[in-house]
Amino acid sequence: MKHFGIFLVLAASAACGQSVDAAKCAALQKSGIPDLIISEAKPVQEAKFPPFCMVHGVIDQRKGVGRVTYGIGFELRLPANYEGRFLFQGGGGMDGVIRPAVGNASGANANPGLARGFAVVSTDAGHQGTSASDPSFSRDQQARIDNAYRSIDRVTAVSKALITQYYGQSWKRAYFDGCSNGGRQGLIAAQRFPTYFDGIVSGAPAFRVTRAAIGSAWETMLFRDIAPKDDSAKPIVSKAYSQSDLTLVANAILEKCDALDGVKDGLVFNTKACKFDPAVVACKSGKADSCLSGEQITTLQKVFAGAQNSQGAPLYSDWPYDPGIASPGWRMLKLGTSTTGEPNSADVTLMLSGLKGYFMTPYDAGFDPLKFDFDRDSAKVRETAALQDAEMTELSTFISSGRKLLLYHGVADPFFSSNDTERYYNRLLADNKNTEGAGSPWAKFFLIPGMTHCGGGPALDNFDALGAVVDWVENGKVPEQMESTGASFPGRSRPVCAYPKYAHYKGAGNAEDGKNFECR
Repeated sequence: MKHFGIFLVLAASAACGQSVDAAKCAALQKSGIPDLIISEAKPVQEAKFPPFCMVHGVIDQRKGVGRVTYGIGFELRLPANYEGRFLFQGGGGMDGVIRPAVGNASGANANPGLARGFAVVSTDAGHQGTSASDPSFSRDQQARIDNAYRSIDRVTAVSKALITQYYGQSWKRAYFDGCSNGGRQGLIAAQRFPTYFDGIVSGAPAFRVTRAAIGSAWETMLFRDIAPKDDSAKPIVSKAYSQSDLTLVANAILEKCDALDGVKDGLVFNTKACKFDPAVVACKSGKADSCLSGEQITTLQKVFAGAQNSQGAPLYSDWPYDPGIASPGWRMLKLGTSTTGEPNSADVTLMLSGLKGYFMTPYDAGFDPLKFDFDRDSAKVRETAALQDAEMTELSTFISSGRKLLLYHGVADPFFSSNDTERYYNRLLADNKNTEGAGSPWAKFFLIPGMTHCGGGPALDNFDALGAVVDWVENGKVPEQMESTGASFPGRSRPVCAYPKYAHYKGAGNAEDGKNFECR
C-alpha cells in the first residue's frame, strides 16, 4: 500500500505540468454515441486536482409517466494524468442528483480517485429529483428499473466509449467505490454485471434497504411512544433520549467492552466479545440524570433487537452496541434534532419517505408510514425488494474471473446494521465455497468501530479502501488490514483488520501507534 501511495504523489506532481487538450475535450459533444446528449465538455482546473475534461450528459432521455422528462444524467471527469484506471462513484439516498465525480464516495476515503489519475463518473441513476430523499420518480416503471440497476450498465458503457474517444484507448482496469446506496450499487454491480469491474468497494451497503426502512418505522414508533409531547400533544421524537442519556449509555458500553482489545482508549475493537445490556444503567426508582427510566431501557432493548412482527419473526436486523450511540451522526439519523412534534431524523425524512413513496407497492398517497402494520404491510415491499435489494450470493463469474470485493461497515451505523452486512458476508463465502476461484481470497470485510454512516462518529474513519482494492487487483496484495486514523483521535493510528480479526494491543509500546497492535 505504501508503494501505491508513493505512486500517487509522483503522479500528482507530474500532472502539474500537464494540460487538457481543449479541442479533444470539446469534440466529445459530437461523440456520435446513440441515445446520448452531451450538454457540456470543457477543460477545468481546480486547485486540488490535476487538470481534467469535464463532461456532462444524459443517456436515454424520454418522456415518462405524467409527461415528466427522464434520463440517466452523469458527470465524467477525464484527468490529464490518466493512467488507464476508471472509477464509477456510487450515489446515495434515492439519488436523483449528480454528485461531483471526484472519486470520494464516502468520508472514509480521504484521497479522491480523481487526484490519483482515475477517470471518474457519477450519475443521478436515471431521474432528476428535488433531493436524494425524493421518491417521486417511482411512479415511472422505467425510472424504477434505472434507479435499481440499469443506470450502472448504461453509464459504464457510455463512459467506456467516451474514454476511448478522448484518450484513444479504453481503460486497463475498472473499479467501483460507493457507500450507503452506493454500497448497494457496488453489490448490484457484482451480482448483475460481474464482468464490468475488476475491484469493488462497498461501504455500509443498503443491500436490504426495503427491510431497513421497515426497521426505521419500527424504531421511530418506539421512540415516539416514550417521547415527551409538545403543546399540541404531538410527541417530540428527538427528546425520547437527551444527549446526556446517550452519553450515559456510551460510557457504560466503554466500561463493559473498551478493554477487551487490550487497552482502554475509547474504542471497542473486539465487538464480538462485547455483550452489553442497557439495563446496567436503569434507574432503581424514577428517572434521574445518572440513569435511564424503565421505558427508556425497554425501548433501547427493542430497538437494538430489531424490528419484529407480532409473532416475533425478524423483519430486518438486530444492531451492535457501540459508544458511537452518543455521536451527532447517530442522533441525526435515528432521533433527529427537532424540538417540535415534526420529526426531522433521517429515518423519517429519507427512509420513511422511501418506504411510502417507493418501497411499498401499489403506491398509496394517503398511507402514513408511522401507522405501518408489521404483520400486514411488510409484504408490500416484496415487489420493490426484488428489483432494488442486492441480496444475491451467486457470484461465480465475478469470482472465477479474478475480481475482488471489499466490504466495510461502521459498527455504530444507525442507518444499516453492520450485523446484517456481516451475515451477508458470511453467507456470501459459504454459498461460493465450491465456486471456481473461491480458493484464493476474493472478498474481504472490515468492521470500523465507532463509525456511524459512511464516516464520522468517535472513530478512526480515515482509511484507504480504494487503494487497498487497487493493490489487491493489480499487485496481488490481499488486504488483511488497512491503516486507519481519524479526526476524533488526533495522533492515533490503528490497523483495521479483515473480519473476523480485530486490532488488539500487544501490551507494550505507545498505545497511540498502530504498530503496537496486531490483528487477532
